[in-house]
Amino acid sequence: MPSPASRNVTSAPLFFLDTLADPLPQIGAQVQLDGDEGRHAAVVRRIRSGETILIGDGRGRAVGGVVTEVSKASLVITVDRQLAAAEPARRYLGVQALAKGDRGQLAVEMLTEVGVAEIIPWQAARSIVHWSSEQGDKGLSRWRATAREAAKQSRRLNVPVLREPVTTADLIDVVQNVDLALILHEEAPDSLADVDLPERGTVMIIIGPEGGIAPAELTELTAAGTRPVRISDGILRTSTAGVVALAGLMSR
Repeated sequence: MPSPASRNVTSAPLFFLDTLADPLPQIGAQVQLDGDEGRHAAVVRRIRSGETILIGDGRGRAVGGVVTEVSKASLVITVDRQLAAAEPARRYLGVQALAKGDRGQLAVEMLTEVGVAEIIPWQAARSIVHWSSEQGDKGLSRWRATAREAAKQSRRLNVPVLREPVTTADLIDVVQNVDLALILHEEAPDSLADVDLPERGTVMIIIGPEGGIAPAELTELTAAGTRPVRISDGILRTSTAGVVALAGLMSR
């Protein structure tokens, strides 16, 4: 059985290989990292023979080993360990409103680093940015690339799932399928610290746009079962509110 990822093991550089074998390659087997990741490892990161790296599939599994061969387009390791991310009791889902500039990508990056399992882009009423079909494809691709890179940087074996963008009406449907749904709002009567978390299941955190959540949206989402909570005595940026809330919940 693969061993759970530990702090000292995951300090090694992590790269992703979508075609990593299932079941994982055995101890002593050789695994080639090629494609864009292989070129990045060899040319940009300048990984050399004798160094230890991890190669994961982005879905919670990885192998580690010493690099034995390096070319300009790939490298090869000899497997000396198998790893699997531990399954958490609670799975966190972040609903991030679309934001101008790089604020949305910054939010995705930080949510990934902290450990969110899934992210849903939300076309909120007050979002300045609007993803048309073409813009939506490009925006979603950027968010997915950001999540992948953030997972590598933070040595997380799971890359968050990035769902298709949703409207508020779509989001109301999603609320019905989670164990606890929270919406961050500066005027909420309850603090995040007051929330009782389920022993197991999916916890959703809804993060509004820079212009704030429209009153009608707050009313609709609350009626659907979402609980408004505040996380500060001030108003945080959309790019930081989610990670503050997620860190607070995960620390419990």
